[in-house]
Amino acid sequence: MAGDLPRKEFAFPGPLRDRLVAAILSGVKTSTSGLVVGYERENEPLPRAGQQFAVVDSADRPVAVIELTEVRVVRLADVDLQHALDEGEGDESVAQWRAGHEEFWHSAQVRAELGDPDFTVNDDTLVLTQHFRLVSLAAEDQ
Repeated sequence: MAGDLPRKEFAFPGPLRDRLVAAILSGVKTSTSGLVVGYERENEPLPRAGQQFAVVDSADRPVAVIELTEVRVVRLADVDLQHALDEGEGDESVAQWRAGHEEFWHSAQVRAELGDPDFTVNDDTLVLTQHFRLVSLAAEDQ
């Protein structure tokens, strides 16, 4: 059941999360990216292939279960086109994907979450790329 699984939040609650969750539910989004530094700062272990997560919407309700099929740590400069396409956000090139992600990672919300008002990424920033499959939709009553 989705309620028994660790939660997976995509972006922050609001329009971006709503778009990302909709893309997951439709099957368009099958990968995501995160900053390794975020896991290090929270002293959280990196996720691993085979783990399942409950995807939550902007109202903090579980809406789906996903299973990680591949997890890699790569330099930002080494993120490939297939990963960018699999994120399902409409990017047609790695440069386009990177520009959008840099805008998000340099946002006030991310900088506040990381506790660093001047945080910036560069080619050597470690990125956690995660591919996943949609396992099920969460039941309405969960």
